[in-house]
Amino acid sequence: MSTPGTPNVKTPGGKRPTVYSDRFVPSRSASAGLQGFNLLDTGSPPASASHPNSGEREDTSAAYSTLLRSEMLGENGASILGASPVNPSKKLFRFKSDGVLSEGINAADSPYSLSPVGGDDALNGRHPQRRSHRKIARSPFKVLDAPALQDDFYLNLVDWSSHNVLAVGLGTCVYLWSACTSRVTKLCDLGPGDSVCSVGWTQRGTYLAVGTNNGEVQIWDATRCKRIRSMGGHRTRVGTLAWSSSTLSSGSRDRNILQRDVRAPEHYTSKLSGHKSEVCGLKWSYDDRELASGGNDNQLYVWSANSTHPLLRYSDHTAAVKAIAWSPHQHGLLASGGGTADRCIRFWNTTTNTPLSCIDTGSQVCNLVWSKNVNELVSTHGYSQNQIIVWRYPNMSKLATLTGHTLRVLYLAISPDGQTVVTGAGDETLRFWNVFPGPKSQGSVHDNSVWSMGRTHIR
Repeated sequence: MSTPGTPNVKTPGGKRPTVYSDRFVPSRSASAGLQGFNLLDTGSPPASASHPNSGEREDTSAAYSTLLRSEMLGENGASILGASPVNPSKKLFRFKSDGVLSEGINAADSPYSLSPVGGDDALNGRHPQRRSHRKIARSPFKVLDAPALQDDFYLNLVDWSSHNVLAVGLGTCVYLWSACTSRVTKLCDLGPGDSVCSVGWTQRGTYLAVGTNNGEVQIWDATRCKRIRSMGGHRTRVGTLAWSSSTLSSGSRDRNILQRDVRAPEHYTSKLSGHKSEVCGLKWSYDDRELASGGNDNQLYVWSANSTHPLLRYSDHTAAVKAIAWSPHQHGLLASGGGTADRCIRFWNTTTNTPLSCIDTGSQVCNLVWSKNVNELVSTHGYSQNQIIVWRYPNMSKLATLTGHTLRVLYLAISPDGQTVVTGAGDETLRFWNVFPGPKSQGSVHDNSVWSMGRTHIR
């Protein structure tokens, strides 16, 4: 009986012609060649088993056959280890994955897949999507001229407040630049007998501390441009400042750190002594429990908020330690950078008092700042590259190397939204760079009219 739609024609030899269709449905029973490829278990031992010297070849062939069966016949990862038998009822050619690990996660997307070849996506010509790399602009989007910005490694002359106002110490004056309005305000002028050595905003960003060359620390109300109080205690310049709530820490060339409670009438409440040379770096941890200090004696100290003796002391750096940054992502994770003779960024776990890792950057490390949005950090450098590097932690892969400054990049601050950093150098310029992504729940807060590319003056 003929198939409907097929002519009942015989050839002169009495045989029906072969009819071809545009579809091919594979038949497992007709695939006799599968046994030749060891895809199906026949229950009989391989012919090579009888050979006295075929042990190694048999093991290799068995491993290859198991892998091939898993990829072609769709066994799960356990079958590669011999934990499950081959299911000969599986279709050889399938176009939809039916392997589900749990809760809707496809086996082909699992990071724990045991297959070195790939899952169904690889067999069907599809490749898993790779995480796209973030593009970081290699040029600053804004440049401010900053005349008289000192080329001194031990000073800290730039800080960015939580109210989006940049404070810059230029010679004897402090200027405020609003990132919201692009307005420049002259906060103070210390006069010809003194100069600005450090600036530091309170955590709420309404008061600014100013350290002077004569060893004085002044507190200014930035909204009224009025000095609130002056505090002494240091014998020489105050090159670094750090706030912790109402406590202001100041580090000086006189090798001391003074703890000041701005609510108390005393100029300082305690003195931290330990460094043998100028204190040039100070940073409070995010929980306000620990203060890290770096000095020109190549030492890195960690102090408790309630003690005048250092809890930890690290002596691995071989040059001055100015660059200090606490991680906002991991409690007790501290990063520090060494000067020209050291060039290294080191990481410490202050909770367990353990050194973690070290990377040689090839240049003097001037500053470090951690992103609060992603687990990345920025370092600025001096001799001899004068570069800015964006790193991904913990593997410390370089995401971008930014150049533009012609002298050492001595100053660094980060915007309150965590996306932009500003760098300053002895070339008397401030440069703004977009280096970090914004918070996942928020977009960019930049006003295009204010943040447009341009070169303006800060005074």
